[in-house]
Amino acid sequence: MVDIEKRRWFSFNKNQSNQLRLPWLDTAQSFTDICTRCGKCTDQCETKIIVNGDGGFPQVDFSLGECTFCYQCADVCPQPLFVSKQHSPWTALATIHDSCLAKKNVECRSCGDMCEPMAIQFNLQVGKVAQPILENEACTGCGACVAACPTDSISVSHSF
Repeated sequence: MVDIEKRRWFSFNKNQSNQLRLPWLDTAQSFTDICTRCGKCTDQCETKIIVNGDGGFPQVDFSLGECTFCYQCADVCPQPLFVSKQHSPWTALATIHDSCLAKKNVECRSCGDMCEPMAIQFNLQVGKVAQPILENEACTGCGACVAACPTDSISVSHSF
């Protein structure tokens, strides 16, 4: 008989590197070995996008809002998990998937309206609606575009 709880444990470890944790994490350390799951970062997050993920470890949920890079999660953490604020917060970038309304020729610019650094621009096309263009160099990985998308066609993940 297969123990379902053990199967989930192994899949959690396997997907660990793909989950978007918190900005300014010291990647030289093992997050799950040092984080005590105290919940202080979750409570302190000004936009309330830090939630308890697999195993109770904090992770970012951009469907709830965007990261303002306030550094409060790092300031309140009692563990040495974070690098200083002078470093780049993370290597996360947005990705626009094929389920995007504009890519299906339906007018929508919700993501571009929410993108403060203007990393999402729209290219006019003959016979089609304007198509989204994501400028990776301008994208901060803040996630503001994710919650704004009516079709959940945008995700933010680490770029390696």
